[in-house]
Amino acid sequence: MEKLSFEPIMGYVEAYGVPFLKAILIYLIGSWIIKKLIKVLNKVMTTRQYDISLQKFLVNLVTWGLKIFLIITVISTLGVETTSLAAVIAAAGLAVGLALQGSLSNFAGGVLLIIFKPYKIGDLIEAQGILGEVKEIEIFTTKLVTPENKLAIVPNGAMANGNIINYTEEGQMRVDTTIGIGYGEDIKKAKEVLMEVLTSNPQVLQEPAPSVNVSELADSSVNFAVRPFCRPEHYWDVYFATLENCKLALDNAGIEIPYPHQVEIKKQG
Repeated sequence: MEKLSFEPIMGYVEAYGVPFLKAILIYLIGSWIIKKLIKVLNKVMTTRQYDISLQKFLVNLVTWGLKIFLIITVISTLGVETTSLAAVIAAAGLAVGLALQGSLSNFAGGVLLIIFKPYKIGDLIEAQGILGEVKEIEIFTTKLVTPENKLAIVPNGAMANGNIINYTEEGQMRVDTTIGIGYGEDIKKAKEVLMEVLTSNPQVLQEPAPSVNVSELADSSVNFAVRPFCRPEHYWDVYFATLENCKLALDNAGIEIPYPHQVEIKKQG
């Protein structure tokens, strides 16, 4: 009776099993080291008070770089020639680069945004037709939270090449509203009433000073440009409060706010 030979099996284990186990071990240890390094990097940048936008961008960049290096190391441990692997990666990189030119432009846009800092996390901006607060600046995209609490994800390439309005940078915003009164009303008195509404609102800035000026002699009303200034985060509060309080104040002062009337003319038979 022939004896079972374990030599072929041991040969396969030695040839493939040991490298496979090494690769798994390297991957697990490498992943643990990457997590620790990223944690240390975050702590160092926080201690040195790095800009939060730059901090998150660099962390994402370093994380992806380390993960790619780890994957290459694991593959080489399995016996794949790194020179051949490098050639394959270069060829694949060229093909992917041609196919993903938009993604590369978004990456370049992200770098430009971090360098020139047209906005940072927490800023209220308007770009690409979207108004929102900057939640995060990632490698390829910028995330904005709109006033409706919707998450907008905008490519960094478009952000870097398009027009950006940063409402937070100057620390103040002007709220534009229009209030109309009847032609028979006292303009000076109406201006005083409207100005009192603005100056009594604690969220309206005293510098720059709010203003109330006649802006238009319309068909049925004298229109005032009512323009208070406020901090960006108070914009909507001031906007709605101005409209409501101006209406109430004019009513209390007996000043008419005109509205369209229909006149019915009957012909006598």
